[in-house]
Amino acid sequence: MKARVLVACAFVLAAAGPAFAAATGQEIRAAIAGNTIQGNMDASGPYAEFYDASGAIKGKDYVGQWNVEGDLMCFVYPNTPKQCWNVDINGDHVRWIKNGASQGTGTIIRGNPSGLGQVP
Repeated sequence: MKARVLVACAFVLAAAGPAFAAATGQEIRAAIAGNTIQGNMDASGPYAEFYDASGAIKGKDYVGQWNVEGDLMCFVYPNTPKQCWNVDINGDHVRWIKNGASQGTGTIIRGNPSGLGQVP
C-alpha cells in the first residue's frame, strides 16, 4: 500500500513540474547580459530580444531598457510601466516568474546572431 501511495505522489509531483529556483541578480546578469533570449510569454506570445550589457533591450522593431534590482530582472518599454520578474535559469533555458507562477519561457542564445536592433 505504501508503495502505491509513494508512486502516486511521485506522479503528481512530476506532473506539476519542478519547483522554481529563482536566480540571484549576479546569476541573471552573467547569463543574460550580451545575449539574446527567444521564447514565448503566456500573455503576449512569441518574443526575441537582445539584452545589451549597457541595459538596452533590442527587439525586431522596438527598444526598451533592462536592469537587475536585487534578484529581479526589470523591464521598461516605451509607454509601459516597469515590470520586474524572478528568473529561473537552467542551462540555456529561462522561465519568467511573477507572483510565484511561470509566465513564460525562453532559450538563451549567445550574442546577437539575428542582429536585433541594428539598422539594415
